[in-house]
Amino acid sequence: MTDDAPRLADTSSREILRLAVPAFLALVAEPLFLLVDSAVVGRLGVAPLAGLGAASAVLLTLSGLFVFLAYGTTGAVARRLGAGEQRQAIEDGWSGVWLALLLGSLAAVVCATWAHPFAAAVGGSPAVLDQATTYLRISALGLPAMLVVLAATGVLRGLLDTTTPLVVATVGFGANAALNIALVHGVGLGIAGAAWGTVIAQVGMALALVTVVARRARREGASARLRLGGVVRAARDGVPLLVRTLALRAVLLLTVTVAAQLGDVPLAAHQVTMTIWSTLTFALDALAIAAQALTGRALGQGDRAAVREATTTMTRWGLWCGVVLGLIVAAAHRVLPVAFTSDEGVRAAIAAALLVVAAGQPLSGVVFVVDGVLIGAGDGRWLAVAGTVVLLAYLPMLWLAREMAQGRGAAEGLAVLWVGFTGFMLVRWATLWWRVRGEGWMVTGAVR
Repeated sequence: MTDDAPRLADTSSREILRLAVPAFLALVAEPLFLLVDSAVVGRLGVAPLAGLGAASAVLLTLSGLFVFLAYGTTGAVARRLGAGEQRQAIEDGWSGVWLALLLGSLAAVVCATWAHPFAAAVGGSPAVLDQATTYLRISALGLPAMLVVLAATGVLRGLLDTTTPLVVATVGFGANAALNIALVHGVGLGIAGAAWGTVIAQVGMALALVTVVARRARREGASARLRLGGVVRAARDGVPLLVRTLALRAVLLLTVTVAAQLGDVPLAAHQVTMTIWSTLTFALDALAIAAQALTGRALGQGDRAAVREATTTMTRWGLWCGVVLGLIVAAAHRVLPVAFTSDEGVRAAIAAALLVVAAGQPLSGVVFVVDGVLIGAGDGRWLAVAGTVVLLAYLPMLWLAREMAQGRGAAEGLAVLWVGFTGFMLVRWATLWWRVRGEGWMVTGAVR
């Protein structure tokens, strides 16, 4: 490589911003679906809000299992792009979209059929379970669209286009907000109206993104037809990330289960707190998305030095973004709960938990960036093993948090639970740091 040839590292800051800013806005829009549902349903009372919390835990677990449809596709497509194989990149992306449709249809049947047992597994009073079951059965219809959105978004990110997903997410959020308000309070459908509004918005988003990917495919002469071999490869390559995600989702589900054991008020407060944490997580994950795309492209080009420099830059940015977000949450920890509920007990518990969330944001910033780097590198097998180790390490911490929270007030008990959750993030960072400091994950070429 000559001095005249531009390297990724020379323009990494500009490229990180170009990818991360639209991705940040789009990712913030995603959890806003749940924020809107929480704000609208919260006005119906504690039982509907707690029911939404239980149902959301199940839905996020089911959809989160297949997040590899976005993450794995981004890295794979970016590698092909870096190696100059754009037509093959798009065809590989289409295989991910087809896989998403198949998996989403299966997940919809399972979720609708087992809605009540799933809700009961999370816990809550009979009134809470009724609300959660209603929301789950309707929301199951949107799972195919939800997974197609993940896959199509991953294709576009791999092609270094984060603007289109932003536009689609923004329009989808606006439609979701309007539909929820109209159906829940205008028509009077209650929690069912919130579910229908989200389903309709998700289907519209899926259709829009698939249309954009189809146009890119025609431009490059890429085939959009169902190729069983490609779907099988996409599924096989996604297994390690699926295992990694299963471990991480198990952590979230176990945490909400403990919150349910503490009572309806802590569960309702945990739903709002977790939704706010997810919003912050997705915001920080914008840097991880840039890391996935830039890492995949650079490794496709065979430029290890660029990967190392971009990783250092994005990790530093992740740390400082976490500091800023933590300060904002700390300053607003008593204001934010007011938007979600009028119950003073729930508000106090949310405020206490948010202080713990604020303290953990710098840690979250570096965790998500490095995780994105390794996903972009296709280091799924190692991430699967590390995720399992972290889950096992979290179990005794969660047990201790539950024992310490029992018998305390709702606010203090929920804060203790979130301290335990922050311990999980600390262990996760330790495993990621150990891996990224070496070079075994930096495999170059169009295909890992």
